[in-house]
Amino acid sequence: MAAPKGANVGSRNSSTGSKSKESGDGGWFVTLAIAVSLLKCLLLPTYHSTDFEVHRNWLAITHSLPVSKWYYEATSEWTLDYPPFFAWFEHLLAKVAQYVDPEMLKVENLNYASQETVLFQRLSVIITDILFIYAASQCCKCVNGRKDRRDLIQKPAFVLAVLLLWNFGLLIVDHIHFQYNGFLSGIMLLSIARLYQKRVMESAFLFAVLLNFKHIYLYIAPAYGMYMLRSYCFTGNNPDGSVRWRSFSCLRLLSLGLTVCSVFALSFGPFVYLGQLPQVLSRLFPFKRGLCHAYWAPNFWALYNMVDKALSIIGVKLQLLDPATIRTGTMTRGLVQEFEHSVLPSVTPMATLVCTLVSILPSVLRLWRKPQGPTGFLRCLILCALGSFMFGWHVHEKAILLAILPLSILSVTSAKDAGIFLVLATTGHFSLFPLLFTAPELPIKVLLMLIFTVFSVSALRAMFQRERALLSWVETLYLCGLVPLGAFCEVVYPLTSWHQQLPFVPLLLSSGYCALGVTYSWARLYISALSDLPSAKQKKNQ
Repeated sequence: MAAPKGANVGSRNSSTGSKSKESGDGGWFVTLAIAVSLLKCLLLPTYHSTDFEVHRNWLAITHSLPVSKWYYEATSEWTLDYPPFFAWFEHLLAKVAQYVDPEMLKVENLNYASQETVLFQRLSVIITDILFIYAASQCCKCVNGRKDRRDLIQKPAFVLAVLLLWNFGLLIVDHIHFQYNGFLSGIMLLSIARLYQKRVMESAFLFAVLLNFKHIYLYIAPAYGMYMLRSYCFTGNNPDGSVRWRSFSCLRLLSLGLTVCSVFALSFGPFVYLGQLPQVLSRLFPFKRGLCHAYWAPNFWALYNMVDKALSIIGVKLQLLDPATIRTGTMTRGLVQEFEHSVLPSVTPMATLVCTLVSILPSVLRLWRKPQGPTGFLRCLILCALGSFMFGWHVHEKAILLAILPLSILSVTSAKDAGIFLVLATTGHFSLFPLLFTAPELPIKVLLMLIFTVFSVSALRAMFQRERALLSWVETLYLCGLVPLGAFCEVVYPLTSWHQQLPFVPLLLSSGYCALGVTYSWARLYISALSDLPSAKQKKNQ
């Protein structure tokens, strides 16, 4: 029996409204966005790092000097070393900054930080985060949830919105430490969302733009290249899921190539015309900075350095090594410089490149053989990000966000990925603690991370309460170990006499401990990616 016409319309409208709210367009999304923006405003007067001066100097360079001198200017040690689009981004910001405080736009005004300058630069990060908020809303529309879930905390779109908008790492790195990661991550997430929405050309365009804003995203380019070749340029599969070679579309390949090349031509074209391309590339890829950043990223090389240090100490104790040959302190001063290992073979940029390529190759080949739709692409992207983080040259600890943010999307779709996310996000975020080393910021970073972690655990457990436990007892025990480690590094050790003689010990301990969690998450995600078989439904949608 047919339902009454009015009831049918009402039911359809109700269903549409429910779907809209669940996909991130409900009132709760706006509330979350406004609330986190207000929180960012409260962080305006907090400590800022040398990255603040980096970006002030870039404002001055792009405003005061002609384009031909942007990548040659070296009055400050913080020279322009981002791709051209970011330079133009700073140039546009400077157009506004000149009405706030013209003094900030003078190249010779090193370490200039008037109240007006601080306010302007802080607000520029908050305002440009609007793109990140929009991208998060688009990602929320890409996740589906069960219709019988009435509690808001059990809805994937709501949980994902909180995990993205209130991401602890972005809050402290951008709005305390100071950078524009939210803006850049917004372009990345929007590109991912467009792939989920089958708007491949838009996704390719956005990713090309992203590469010309910050070249660190080259690490995830293999995932984009392979997926677009396999699932867009090849339009069909054989019954067994293998590629149908005759389905290759030259037109699609040409359209993709034209889109990407046009973006790069617009970005680098002026510098090619000026004959400055080698100079620009030398700024973008400076291999004189050493294997590890000033704050050790929790990756394979942190563990490698610790083993080398331990072996050198043991060798001296056992009189197997001459103390005069040990390069004391070269790795433990927190300096950005080149160094050589004492016992283990020293690592070259080429060695890290080979290790990185080897680490991402299986995931890229898997994407070719079994694309598994946008979910397979996203898993490959995360593995590329983690592979580069684990084995890359001069990796910044902040680069872990390149994996945590997209993994947030997978975490609301499966219990297995949710468990991996909890380990990676908790250890990755904890490893960012040394970035904020001033006393007033200690309660802020502890409280913000505690809130984010408690929500992540409780929300994801509520979502997957009918499935397997998200964390094993070993994983739970490991994560709980971060509590005494944090207390020792942040509170106890600074009160000891060792703090003056060995100031790098807390960073060494936290980096090494977190490296175990990051390595474990990378291994688990790899095992999951290589062992999971696509369902019949996924094969049909490829």
